[in-house]
Amino acid sequence: MMTKTYSPLPDDVDPMSVSEAEWKERLTPEAFKVARKHGTERAFSHPYNEEKREGTYSCVCCGQPLFELSAKFDSGTGWPSFFQPIGEGAVDDHEDRSFFMRRVENRCSRCDAHLGHVFTDGPQPTGLRYCMNGVALHFEPEETES
Repeated sequence: MMTKTYSPLPDDVDPMSVSEAEWKERLTPEAFKVARKHGTERAFSHPYNEEKREGTYSCVCCGQPLFELSAKFDSGTGWPSFFQPIGEGAVDDHEDRSFFMRRVENRCSRCDAHLGHVFTDGPQPTGLRYCMNGVALHFEPEETES
């Protein structure tokens, strides 16, 4: 069986036109479950929770840049957490009333992939905690000169 690798959508492809079958083909089963079906990975299960290198976190589905290491912090929750997105409009907020709770879900603004949720218990300067599923992200380390 071929291992699936990160393959962002080309800029000229409308992510909203990609079928469920195509997403299943492009993504690992866990990434599909989380990003396309609004699932959640187990806490402390993804290596991005511990990632400390400089770089950019992008959407695993379409490749849109979402977060930078400079906004990452250790929330102790077991999921990669950030106090702000990379720029205004990178992440869309949606009301989530699942599991008898009222939360704010975050989705990629380009392809509508489920990323995680945002809470108001984060550090300054924003006071926000974007609690993301590592499997919904792709990390690209910053290139360093040798």
